[in-house]
Amino acid sequence: MPGKAAKIIITERQQELLRTLSRSRQCPQGLAQRSEMILLGFDGWNNEDIAAALNCERHAVGVWRRRWAKAFDKLALIECMEGPAGLRTAVGQVLSDRARPGCPGKFTAEQVTQILALACEPPENSGRPVTHWTPAELADEAKKRQIVPSISARQVGRFLKDGGTPAASEPVLAQCQA
Repeated sequence: MPGKAAKIIITERQQELLRTLSRSRQCPQGLAQRSEMILLGFDGWNNEDIAAALNCERHAVGVWRRRWAKAFDKLALIECMEGPAGLRTAVGQVLSDRARPGCPGKFTAEQVTQILALACEPPENSGRPVTHWTPAELADEAKKRQIVPSISARQVGRFLKDGGTPAASEPVLAQCQA
């Protein structure tokens, strides 16, 4: 048997902001959907109807309603003290996913940047007998230069794949000279 849904209270300015977010194509869709959940909850919809309308789980609707209800006083204070920009930031924080558990990344942003910079250098400058970097050669050189204590060729390949632009006109590793 479902429990009692958290009561949603919003100010006019919050309602206007939530409507803007729910219709926005520039904000993350999770934020837009959660904004719509809060608006529908304010309009008196129950969690099951909101979940059906937004194609999500009833439990998720309850989570976001409770989080909004818990944060309302803080949001109202921010609205009065900081204005629209502060309110938008605060609403975004309330309706954003919390950090998930898990181990932190093994490589720092600086190390990744140094490996990508290394990939841009000609291999001949490092005394390598190759004309083009391979992930294995880059991993070996990164360890040799003490950028990282250890790294696999596969991880270097991931950095190169993720570090480039999605629509790169030329491959990162093979810069052919005509």
